[in-house]
Amino acid sequence: MTEVNATLRSARVSSQKARLVANQIRGKQVEEALDILSFELQKSAPIIKKVLESAIANAEHNQGLDIDRLFISKILVDESFTMKRIRPRARGRADRYLKRSCNIKLILEEIS
Repeated sequence: MTEVNATLRSARVSSQKARLVANQIRGKQVEEALDILSFELQKSAPIIKKVLESAIANAEHNQGLDIDRLFISKILVDESFTMKRIRPRARGRADRYLKRSCNIKLILEEIS
C-alpha cells in the first residue's frame, strides 16, 4: 500500500482539543472526512482540514494516486512547545497561564 503524509508543526491549539476532532475522522474516506471537518465548529477543525487537503495534494501530485480511493489510516496529534505567560492579578500578585501548541501528522493510504 502506498502511504502519503502531511505534517503541521506548532499549531496554536492544545493537543487535547485537537484530538477530539482527529478521533472523528480517523479511518474515514477522504471525502467523508472533508465533509465532517467543514461543518465542525471546533477551532482545530479548519487546521486539521488544511493538513488533510495538503496530504490529498501530495498524493495526487507526488504519487499520482486516485483521490477517490484514499482513506485516513493514521492521524497523530502530539504536544509541541508551551508558551508560559503571566497575567497581573489583584494586590500585586500574578497568575501564570499556558498557551499550548501541538504537532499534527496525517497519513493517507489507498484502498486496494
